[in-house]
Amino acid sequence: MSQHHNPARILSYDHIGIRVSDKDRSMAFYQALGFVETASFPQFEANEMLSPDGVRINLIFNGTHVPRAHNVLLDAPVKLPGVTHPAFIVDDLNALERWLGQQGIVVTEGPHHIGPRRIALFIRDPDGTVLEFNELVNGDES
Repeated sequence: MSQHHNPARILSYDHIGIRVSDKDRSMAFYQALGFVETASFPQFEANEMLSPDGVRINLIFNGTHVPRAHNVLLDAPVKLPGVTHPAFIVDDLNALERWLGQQGIVVTEGPHHIGPRRIALFIRDPDGTVLEFNELVNGDES
């Protein structure tokens, strides 16, 4: 690999694409989290969704249904390379945790500190994609 640096600056993060197997079920799930469809791209079997605070995701509607929402990147004994999860920052992790419980959405891990700057909890979408939610904190807990 070349030791030369990329001459173009990476200015910002735009979105993450999440492949799903059931458009209606996934749309309902992500809409409940606060995302609203802002564009549809039928030729690409995808859409664009935006949170009220400007966080963007794309849902990609060509996923194959997998029984029990098995996540090949996280649930298989052989750990394949790839993106394992997006992580979102929230302003009130306790409020999110209460709301998730009211919605019947299972928290699969946390909340707990991960390093000194965040408390995290994890859930899964209907296809087993892991979503991490972080509240940023100041402190030295690890």
